[in-house]
Amino acid sequence: MSSKSSTVETGPRRALVAGATGLVGGELLQLLLASAEYQRVHLVQRRPLGVDDPKIAEHVVSFDELASLDLGDRITDAFCALGTTIAKAGSVEQLQKVDRDYVRDFGELAARTGVERFAVVSALGADPKSINYYNRTKGEMETLLAELDLPSLRIFRPSLLLGPREERRPKEILGAVVLGGLSPLLMGPLRRYRGIEAARVARAMYATSLEDFPGVRVFESEEIQGY
Repeated sequence: MSSKSSTVETGPRRALVAGATGLVGGELLQLLLASAEYQRVHLVQRRPLGVDDPKIAEHVVSFDELASLDLGDRITDAFCALGTTIAKAGSVEQLQKVDRDYVRDFGELAARTGVERFAVVSALGADPKSINYYNRTKGEMETLLAELDLPSLRIFRPSLLLGPREERRPKEILGAVVLGGLSPLLMGPLRRYRGIEAARVARAMYATSLEDFPGVRVFESEEIQGY
C-alpha cells in the first residue's frame, strides 16, 4: 500500500455525500460548498437537510433503496460519513446494517456513477477479526468496500471524535473529557489514541481528495491529526 501522492488534475468535480447530518459529514459539506473545485454536491439523505445552496442536489431516500437510486449525474468524488451507536441502533444487528451494509450499498451506488475517488470514515482499531463488535463491523465494512475495486479508496480511521452533536451521547462525552485530559500525555505510539476534532477529519478528507492515491490508502488517526 503506497503512501506516495501527487496533485490530481481534473475539471469541475461533482461530489456525492452520505452522512451530511453527522459530525464529520456536516463539516465536510461546508468545505465542499465553499470549494471552487466542486460545482455540484449530491446528498443522499433519509430526511431533508434544510440547507439552501445552489450547489446542492438532495436525494431524500431510504438507504434500503440505494440500489434503485439514479442520481442522473456522473460523480467524481464520493464521501461517506455514515455511522450510528448501539444505543441509537438498538441492537448490534441494526448497527451493522448502518455502519457496514449501508456503507457498502453507498459504495456500490458511487461505483455505478463512475466515481474516481471514494473516502470513508471508519474507526481506530477497525479489524474484521476483532472480538469487539464495533471494530469488527468497521473492519468488515472496509473489506466490502475494497472488494468493489474502486479506482481510489481512502479509509480514515479516527480516534474518538470531538465536536458538538445534536444528540447526547453520554459515553462519548465521558470519553472526550477523559481523553481531553490525557491527550498531552499520549505520545509516540499512543498518539493515535488522542481524541480528534471532527472538523480535522473533514479537512483531511477534503484535502486528500485533491491528491492522487490509487488503490486503497488508509489514514490512521495520528496522520489525520496533521490536517
